[in-house]
Amino acid sequence: QVQLVESGGGLVQAGGSLRLSCAASGRTFSSYAMGWFRQAPGKDREFVAAINWNGDDTSYAGSVKGRFSISRDNAKNTVNLQMNSLNLEDAAVYYCAAAPRYTIATTWDLYNYWGQGTQVTVSS
Repeated sequence: QVQLVESGGGLVQAGGSLRLSCAASGRTFSSYAMGWFRQAPGKDREFVAAINWNGDDTSYAGSVKGRFSISRDNAKNTVNLQMNSLNLEDAAVYYCAAAPRYTIATTWDLYNYWGQGTQVTVSS
Protein backbone atom coordinates (compact mmCIF):
# COMPACT_ATOMS: atom_id res chain seq x y z
CA GLN A 1 0.00 0.00 0.00
CA VAL A 2 1.30 3.43 -0.96
CA GLN A 3 -0.18 6.75 0.04
CA LEU A 4 0.70 9.82 -1.97
CA VAL A 5 0.37 13.46 -1.00
CA GLU A 6 1.05 16.25 -3.50
CA SER A 7 2.03 19.80 -2.67
CA GLY A 8 3.35 22.89 -4.38
CA GLY A 9 0.44 23.86 -6.58
CA GLY A 10 -0.83 27.41 -6.77
CA LEU A 11 -1.31 30.46 -8.93
CA VAL A 12 1.47 31.55 -11.27
CA GLN A 13 1.73 33.99 -14.14
CA ALA A 14 2.29 32.71 -17.64
CA GLY A 15 6.00 32.22 -18.16
CA GLY A 16 6.59 31.49 -14.51
CA SER A 17 7.65 28.35 -12.67
CA LEU A 18 6.30 26.00 -10.05
CA ARG A 19 7.74 22.94 -8.35
CA LEU A 20 5.35 20.17 -7.38
CA SER A 21 6.31 17.59 -4.81
CA CYS A 22 4.81 14.23 -3.95
CA ALA A 23 5.52 12.52 -0.65
CA ALA A 24 4.99 8.77 -0.52
CA SER A 25 4.44 6.57 2.49
CA GLY A 26 5.73 3.04 2.80
CA ARG A 27 9.13 1.39 2.82
CA THR A 28 9.05 0.13 -0.78
CA PHE A 29 9.00 3.45 -2.62
CA SER A 30 11.98 2.46 -4.74
CA SER A 31 9.98 -0.51 -6.08
CA TYR A 32 7.60 1.82 -7.87
CA ALA A 33 7.80 3.76 -11.06
CA MET A 34 6.30 7.19 -10.53
CA GLY A 35 4.36 9.53 -12.75
CA TRP A 36 2.57 12.84 -12.95
CA PHE A 37 -0.73 13.27 -14.73
CA ARG A 38 -3.02 16.26 -15.06
CA GLN A 39 -6.66 16.92 -15.71
CA ALA A 40 -8.17 20.21 -16.83
CA PRO A 41 -11.90 20.93 -16.56
CA GLY A 42 -13.85 19.11 -19.24
CA LYS A 43 -10.81 17.15 -20.41
CA ASP A 44 -9.52 13.65 -19.88
CA ARG A 45 -6.66 12.94 -17.52
CA GLU A 46 -3.42 13.11 -19.47
CA PHE A 47 0.10 11.89 -18.97
CA VAL A 48 2.68 14.55 -18.10
CA ALA A 49 5.90 12.82 -17.01
CA ALA A 50 7.21 9.54 -15.63
CA ILE A 51 10.36 8.25 -13.99
CA ASN A 52 11.65 4.75 -13.41
CA TRP A 53 12.53 3.22 -10.06
CA ASN A 54 16.00 4.71 -9.67
CA GLY A 55 15.59 7.89 -11.66
CA ASP A 56 17.86 7.13 -14.58
CA ASP A 57 15.05 6.98 -17.13
CA THR A 58 12.36 9.58 -17.71
CA SER A 59 9.61 10.26 -20.22
CA TYR A 60 7.59 13.38 -20.99
CA ALA A 61 4.50 14.33 -22.90
CA GLY A 62 5.36 16.27 -26.01
CA SER A 63 3.53 19.35 -24.74
CA VAL A 64 5.83 19.68 -21.71
CA LYS A 65 9.12 18.32 -23.01
CA GLY A 66 11.92 20.81 -22.50
CA ARG A 67 9.90 22.78 -19.94
CA PHE A 68 9.15 20.23 -17.21
CA SER A 69 11.56 17.98 -15.33
CA ILE A 70 10.72 15.00 -13.14
CA SER A 71 13.05 13.72 -10.44
CA ARG A 72 12.91 11.45 -7.41
CA ASP A 73 14.72 10.94 -4.14
CA ASN A 74 14.30 7.38 -2.91
CA ALA A 75 15.95 8.19 0.41
CA LYS A 76 13.23 10.76 1.09
CA ASN A 77 10.37 8.94 -0.65
CA THR A 78 9.64 11.93 -2.82
CA VAL A 79 9.10 12.69 -6.49
CA ASN A 80 9.17 16.20 -7.87
CA LEU A 81 7.99 17.95 -11.00
CA GLN A 82 9.77 21.17 -11.89
CA MET A 83 7.60 23.18 -14.25
CA ASN A 84 9.11 26.12 -16.15
CA SER A 85 7.75 28.45 -18.81
CA LEU A 86 4.20 27.70 -17.77
CA ASN A 87 1.42 28.62 -20.17
CA LEU A 88 -2.36 28.80 -19.93
CA GLU A 89 -2.70 25.26 -21.30
CA ASP A 90 -0.77 23.89 -18.30
CA ALA A 91 -3.53 24.88 -15.88
CA ALA A 92 -5.02 21.72 -14.37
CA VAL A 93 -5.18 19.52 -11.32
CA TYR A 94 -1.91 17.61 -11.17
CA TYR A 95 -1.83 14.08 -9.79
CA CYS A 96 1.09 12.03 -8.56
CA ALA A 97 0.82 8.29 -9.16
CA ALA A 98 2.74 5.10 -8.36
CA ALA A 99 3.00 2.03 -10.58
CA PRO A 100 4.17 -1.34 -9.17
CA ARG A 101 6.97 -1.80 -11.66
CA TYR A 102 10.59 -0.75 -12.11
CA THR A 103 10.33 0.57 -15.65
CA ILE A 104 8.59 3.71 -16.84
CA ALA A 105 4.80 3.72 -17.18
CA THR A 106 3.17 6.32 -19.40
CA THR A 107 -0.49 5.30 -19.33
CA TRP A 108 -2.81 5.83 -16.37
CA ASP A 109 -4.04 2.23 -16.29
CA LEU A 110 -0.61 1.01 -15.18
CA TYR A 111 -0.77 3.04 -11.99
CA ASN A 112 -2.30 1.57 -8.85
CA TYR A 113 -1.99 4.47 -6.43
CA TRP A 114 -2.96 8.12 -6.83
CA GLY A 115 -2.68 11.26 -4.78
CA GLN A 116 -5.54 13.65 -4.19
CA GLY A 117 -4.21 16.19 -6.67
CA THR A 118 -2.91 19.73 -6.45
CA GLN A 119 -4.31 22.66 -8.42
CA VAL A 120 -2.11 24.63 -10.79
CA THR A 121 -3.60 27.87 -12.08
CA VAL A 122 -1.86 29.97 -14.71
CA SER A 123 -2.84 33.60 -15.27
CA SER A 124 -2.17 35.67 -18.36
